[in-house]
Amino acid sequence: MNDPAGSSHFSRRKFLISSLLAGGYGALPKSALPANASSAASLSQPTGAADYTIRIGVALIELAPDHIVSTITYNGRFPGPLLRLKEGQPVTVDIHNDTDTPEQLHWHGQIVPVDVDGAAEEGTPYIPARGSRRITFTPGPAGLRFYHTHIAAGNDLTRGLYNAQAGPVYIEPRREPGDYDRELFLTLKEFEPVFSRGGDMAQDFLAGNEVPELKEAGESAMKASLAEGKPHGYEVSYGAFAINGRMLGHGEPIRVKPNERVLFHILNASAGELRSLALPGHTFKVVALDGNPVPSPAEVPVLWIGTAERVSAIVEMNHPGVWVLGDLSDDDRERGIGIVVEYAGRKGEPWWKKPPPFHWDYTRFGKTGSEAPTPDEVIEMTFAKQNAAADGFNLWTINNVPFSMKTNRTRRGLHRGQRYRLRMRNQSDDIHPLHLHRNSFELTKIAGKKTSGIMKDVVMLGGYQELEVDFVADQPGPNLFHCHQQLHMDYGFMLLFDVA
Repeated sequence: MNDPAGSSHFSRRKFLISSLLAGGYGALPKSALPANASSAASLSQPTGAADYTIRIGVALIELAPDHIVSTITYNGRFPGPLLRLKEGQPVTVDIHNDTDTPEQLHWHGQIVPVDVDGAAEEGTPYIPARGSRRITFTPGPAGLRFYHTHIAAGNDLTRGLYNAQAGPVYIEPRREPGDYDRELFLTLKEFEPVFSRGGDMAQDFLAGNEVPELKEAGESAMKASLAEGKPHGYEVSYGAFAINGRMLGHGEPIRVKPNERVLFHILNASAGELRSLALPGHTFKVVALDGNPVPSPAEVPVLWIGTAERVSAIVEMNHPGVWVLGDLSDDDRERGIGIVVEYAGRKGEPWWKKPPPFHWDYTRFGKTGSEAPTPDEVIEMTFAKQNAAADGFNLWTINNVPFSMKTNRTRRGLHRGQRYRLRMRNQSDDIHPLHLHRNSFELTKIAGKKTSGIMKDVVMLGGYQELEVDFVADQPGPNLFHCHQQLHMDYGFMLLFDVA
């Protein structure tokens, strides 16, 4: 992370990584910038008052009294300020970039024009270094969205979502059911990134079976790569975790009353971590996924939330005590990913108990006994990993082709108004959180199980599994599809759909 105070920990780490990777993909972030990025200042001399102002700049975040990190933030804090917008009511935002490099701010999950969306691959103008942009857009759809940086980081752990550049957005619907007593917003994040080699990713929490031919192809490719003497490709691990910018035990507890119904809006703002949350003695009634109400609200003992996913769930406070709302991973929870829940009149040490194993299955929230409409066209997509093929980093391909940030390729033309089905096959053992800008997916088949009615803008595809989603191509221009894991996105896992 960028540390203007010259922390010896960060400077040593940065020196070691830079030495290790010298001559490789270190220039990737610069190559992703268009030639006119620095001249974008001419677009952005704001006048008059804006509804909101966001400042991008370096700040110190106190995760705990003895654990302070330097990182890039929005408005000097993490998470960035909660923006409460009204569905259909235009809003103006001034974005000031106080850093020395051009930036992008992406309005994740909203259906907005290309020049606002916040992705250079689509053509959004940059927020220039030491400059600003003013944008105006009409918020929508209603529900829990968020905003975050959309800069390629490559091998630079001081860039992109390795920083603390994320904040929640709640777009208030025209009609709010209001079947809860109060709402709370929780943003999950990791800090202190370092490179590692080939770490394992949890797999067994997702429902569904692996597809034998996908597994055979993926494992064969990995064995061949290792046989050639290549090491496992670089991954990223983290030294600290936090909820709303505070490590477990070092922030104010969530104070509740018996029988209170609390609506939790939970955002996983990670650069690449999958997160789980459990609250001993309680269940979560999931009412919305990625801000979209689910057809069949259901109670679950554990929430699993992929990178960039959001879950809105009601918890009935019917088990008085002092508890830890935390991740199932003992290591990650001990490094901060948790928050204390304290009932009125109860004191003492917070208590944690791991729940029994539970499979996360999107289809439990879908329509029962119904199928999605027949699409106009099915697009076949296979995702694969080329181990350590990009200067020690894994290179990711869609149908054997990696995306090029230098040429903004590959692209696929679509016809406006047509319904497309993406039939996606994962030929790797990684779980991919898949996102399509300026659109929402309708989930139609998960690991062989049909469903309908579940609308999401990010969906996890399990290792060696299959997934089908539909969308209607009604957003003209380029629509960026990618894996939301920063390392995967930066190393090839993107595609542009051109809608005309």
